[in-house]
Amino acid sequence: MKWGLIGASTIAKEWMIDAIRSIGDEVSAVVSASESRAEDFAKHNDIKKFGTSVEELLLDPEIQAVYISTQNHLHKEQSLKAIRAGKHVLCEKPLALNVADAAGMVSAAEKAGVVFATNHHLRNAESHKALRRAVQGGVIGKPVAARVFHAVSLPPHLQGWRVADSENGGGVILDITVHDTDTLRFILNDDPVEVTAFTQVGELSVNGVADSVMGVIRFKSGLLAQFHDSFTAKYSETGIEIIGTEGTLVARNVMTQQPKGEVVLINSEGSRKLILEHVNLYETGVRDFSEAVAGRSQPAASGLDGLWSLATGIAVVEAARTCKATPVVIR
Repeated sequence: MKWGLIGASTIAKEWMIDAIRSIGDEVSAVVSASESRAEDFAKHNDIKKFGTSVEELLLDPEIQAVYISTQNHLHKEQSLKAIRAGKHVLCEKPLALNVADAAGMVSAAEKAGVVFATNHHLRNAESHKALRRAVQGGVIGKPVAARVFHAVSLPPHLQGWRVADSENGGGVILDITVHDTDTLRFILNDDPVEVTAFTQVGELSVNGVADSVMGVIRFKSGLLAQFHDSFTAKYSETGIEIIGTEGTLVARNVMTQQPKGEVVLINSEGSRKLILEHVNLYETGVRDFSEAVAGRSQPAASGLDGLWSLATGIAVVEAARTCKATPVVIR
């Protein structure tokens, strides 16, 4: 399958191009708002075609799928253009800046008969798959609580609009909290219904954009999940903990793009590490997407999954703004 890249982004350069090529697919073209950036990106990543026009890329009959990794406020319009052109779409999170727009994107893809997926890479980690198998297999009994530690140090080259432009989707919530939500939904096979949250403006923030957040998500089952997300934690480990009636699962250093980390099961028999065979998260996601295009399976994270994570993120933003518990609404 031949791909077009909409956005000459860091994640495309560092992860997605190699992932696409690893399964035998081809990256045929890239577009960027800057002609010089597109040309330089194409040259350094061995991509034949480049330009600034999304429309021209979508007119290319050889391109079957697009990967969208532009700034958050551009995802909606670019995805809809690709869907109307009959292209399959793998879009970065968040899908849009509001729930109605994201729901419209999902609906448009369904009507067009194209695959529309969200690049929620964390659910592809072997650690999270092991957590899901253990939870769904009843290893820890009934899950009753969870904690997510996703406080990291955002490197300078990724800051920019993420810490300065809340109107166009910046801030820690739409960047990190949406990943927490998707990971928890995947592991627990449960959906969020209500959130509470407080945000923090720290050393990276520009124009008052939140660069840290803490909160609680209530799920349909009644489970409560704490989360702490940050751009400013220079010396913090990431992790996730699932507490059940018969045991607890503790995963360390797993909220990351890197294929690493460990999962420990703690119960009445003591503690033991689960066996993990780590693989590249993005290669797994691209392979699942390609299989979905071929009609043999579903994408790792669908457009509906992206809608759920966005809806939860929007609720967290509102809960922090109002200091009130806020429902998660996906329609």
